[in-house]
Amino acid sequence: MGKNSNLVAAKKAKQDEFYTRREDIEDELSHYVKHFEGKTVYCNCDDPVESEFWKFFVRNFTAWKLKKLLATHYEPNERNYAYKLELDGDVNGDGRVDWQDEPTKTDLPCNGDFRSATCIELLKEADIVVTNPPFSLFREYVQQLVNYDKKFIIIGPRNAVTYKEVFPMLKEGKMWIGYNSRDMSFKVPDYYEPRATRYWQDESGQKWRSMGNVCWFTNLDIPKRHEFLDLRGNYYDPAVNPKYDNYDAIEVGRIADIPCDWSGVMGVPITFLDRYNAEQFELLGMTDRNNEYGLTTKIYTTWVRRRLRQCPADFPESTAPMEWRSRLCARLSGRRPSDLPAQTGWRLRLGVRLRRRDSGFYRHALRTGAPAQHL
Repeated sequence: MGKNSNLVAAKKAKQDEFYTRREDIEDELSHYVKHFEGKTVYCNCDDPVESEFWKFFVRNFTAWKLKKLLATHYEPNERNYAYKLELDGDVNGDGRVDWQDEPTKTDLPCNGDFRSATCIELLKEADIVVTNPPFSLFREYVQQLVNYDKKFIIIGPRNAVTYKEVFPMLKEGKMWIGYNSRDMSFKVPDYYEPRATRYWQDESGQKWRSMGNVCWFTNLDIPKRHEFLDLRGNYYDPAVNPKYDNYDAIEVGRIADIPCDWSGVMGVPITFLDRYNAEQFELLGMTDRNNEYGLTTKIYTTWVRRRLRQCPADFPESTAPMEWRSRLCARLSGRRPSDLPAQTGWRLRLGVRLRRRDSGFYRHALRTGAPAQHL
């Protein structure tokens, strides 16, 4: 709960000005160098004066052989000073692009919102979008990038993978998780109020907040998404992988417990998407409230769901007929259920299935140089 509370609070308050650290940008973008040669990069959710994204691409403009760098500054009031910065080459003639080259600054006829007609025209011009978009508008932001068929590397909340607008894109291979998924610290404006947790000020007085479960999303091909999980030595164990009552699948509580000899559906945590390789696994769907992906095989009545929320040991004899109490206790084996649909309030699971299970498949992957992660 603690890790996600700041993301929820920011969404409710629409406090979306979180400036990404230089170290986090460098750590992620260093894996994408080959994609940028000859490309126009657009940072459309940044204040170029404060943005480490803008500074990063200015520093690496020459080394990465960029064609053009664009950024737009957002102002909530259209009468304020929204503007565009553009840098498309060596301005001062010293043979390289750096901080000595003055970018072209142009006032915008709008407030710089990424949804405005002006910013959409700039988006059409761009090849790759790299930014930290407002989390409260993440669904709409990602959908716009997909609609305009743009390549992107963006930061978002981890729980975005469960959004009904986002998960289908992950399932259909239109986007995937980047290299880093972790706690991240962000600079915030002076007007942000202090908080009891995940807030501090450094020696210069700069305010900071940290958020858990933040990750990078991209649709640029990277070696990470082709790495095979080495499942050798992992075998189906009913004690570790119990079968669900309401799904035709087994529970896999940890990625390290994925059995290599199970041919059916497995319910895995959403963190599995960090290691998801579509060549090795088939992503079938997600346990969702409306059974959109058809994984549910049994719908519990409200009466049953209410009782399944409790440990079987907590059931007084008078709360249920004996046959129901016995059945529930037998199904749950004395543990809280992990096999319920999302609407009952239990753990969210992804439905996945191995595409190939034979050990020769993994030997082939290793022999041909495909990287494997040993758990």
